[in-house]
Amino acid sequence: MIAGPDEGRVPVTSRELASTRAAVVEHARRLVADGLVVGTAGNLSARVGELIAVTPSGVDYAVMTPEDVVLVDLDGAVVDGHLRPTSELPLHLLCHRRHDARAVVHTHSAAAVALSLLRDDVPLVHYQTAIFGGRVAVADYAPFGTDELAAHVSAALTDRTAAVMRHHGTLVVANTLAGADVGARHLEWLCDVWLRAAAVGVPRELSDEQVADVARRLAGYGQTTR
Repeated sequence: MIAGPDEGRVPVTSRELASTRAAVVEHARRLVADGLVVGTAGNLSARVGELIAVTPSGVDYAVMTPEDVVLVDLDGAVVDGHLRPTSELPLHLLCHRRHDARAVVHTHSAAAVALSLLRDDVPLVHYQTAIFGGRVAVADYAPFGTDELAAHVSAALTDRTAAVMRHHGTLVVANTLAGADVGARHLEWLCDVWLRAAAVGVPRELSDEQVADVARRLAGYGQTTR
């Protein structure tokens, strides 16, 4: 088990760490397959105990292995790994510390970037905006890897589980990598729907009240255990 330098840290098993690193690689490759990232763009992280497993900087997802995934503590210090963590580490750390994220997915998806050049939010063109808490804000631009960018995105995440980053991409937080992965795909789809509609007219939108109603309905959606 890895306990780290702090006596109060909850230890995690080697099996948990290996499983989390493998999941990071799996979902990174899925983002490529879904067209949400190109090359080494975008990054992911998942928290396990008091550690964060995060993608390394500048490594092609096609050749990345679980051993390449870097383990850092909540202050960003490398605990295990032979590569440098993603340049967006400040952004991931802030999401895990301030927004209670267990998983973070950051993409460079095309429709979201295009929308970020035109709007300050993702409009309510479909009730699926409810899964993020309502309108998704577009965070102001700042250079990648900076504390300024992390602060802008954190502000956009207030009462939301996703943000669009102007001239940059998207970020989704969730309890699991699978949830953040699905959220990233939904967010890109919403941006694409608005772009298609806006190309031929003025899209109609739902009201905030209608989306809030859907959020309440989603609370009981799906299968229930007996």
